[in-house]
Amino acid sequence: MLVSVASAVRRGLWIGLVVVEAVAFSCVIAFAQIDPMPSWNDGVVKTSIVEFVARVTAQGGADFVPPAERIAVFDNDGTLWCEQPEYFQALFALDRVRAMAPQHPEWREKEPFRAFLSGDKQALAAQGEKGLIELVEAAHSGMTTDEFARSVTDWLTHAKHPRFNRPYNELVYQPMVELLAYLRASGFKTFIVSGGGVEFMRAWAEKAYGIPPEQVVGSSGVVKFELGADGKPVLMKLAKVEFVDDGPGKPVGINRFIGRRPILAFGNSDGDWQMLQWTMAGQGARFAGIVHHTDDVREYAYDRPSKIGQLDKAWDEAKAKGWTVVDMKQDWKVVFPAQDQLTGQAREAKP
Repeated sequence: MLVSVASAVRRGLWIGLVVVEAVAFSCVIAFAQIDPMPSWNDGVVKTSIVEFVARVTAQGGADFVPPAERIAVFDNDGTLWCEQPEYFQALFALDRVRAMAPQHPEWREKEPFRAFLSGDKQALAAQGEKGLIELVEAAHSGMTTDEFARSVTDWLTHAKHPRFNRPYNELVYQPMVELLAYLRASGFKTFIVSGGGVEFMRAWAEKAYGIPPEQVVGSSGVVKFELGADGKPVLMKLAKVEFVDDGPGKPVGINRFIGRRPILAFGNSDGDWQMLQWTMAGQGARFAGIVHHTDDVREYAYDRPSKIGQLDKAWDEAKAKGWTVVDMKQDWKVVFPAQDQLTGQAREAKP
């Protein structure tokens, strides 16, 4: 009797193990069949990304990187969202100056505000870069950080791109949003490292990309602690630049605000060149990617001669050193997300 019971137990255990192994195997197969980046065309570029992630996440492999060191950094303008025909933050600033004008009657007689508000393009052009900076500073100062964040979100609810007639925050690149999610699912921590204003990006980046405010590194202005009229503490934005996170400033910003050298970096212009160099100079497995804008039908085509997002020296080094260059026209099935994708991504990005 005891022998028969023991035999039955052994048979039950054996059957259970077979079932567990079968289920586990089927799950592996199912996972392998799920494409984490469906908006990317199959090819060398997509394969290089997937193979890199596989190498650095393979426990016991020669290129394994512990999760804490899996830092991935991305430029924003032209890398994660569109940047043409002008940087979107500059368009926000100009719209903001128009909205603020009734509260500043002195601007009617003061340059460059007079030229801009009256539409005097010749006089505005004569102000040069200094005049543009003054307009941008006016739109980004004289208010609390909370007030500024609200002004950004308010602008994004009504301002639309002149060509695509969509809100600017809908012009994120769907393939890059998928790449960010794929990396996070693979144990990476994803950061934005951009020349754009840090507080401008923090107002909407989490909903768009799933990247929280504390993982956004950007250019910043001086803020000052004050007690408001109600006695509550506020941070006031001043018209003074504190840090420029562009070009050689990007590795500095990474060191200052992240504290680890990335193992993966993506950019699209010479403004990202030093960030890519800094990333690739580290030890172990490394990945540098460049988004090359080649699709003037679905987006824009530009590189060396462009005044926005010029890609010249970084492109030369990418070709010389075998960095991955994404051809937007060839490598992406779609550029911008459909409305139903935006809804789903916003839901997934919520903490």
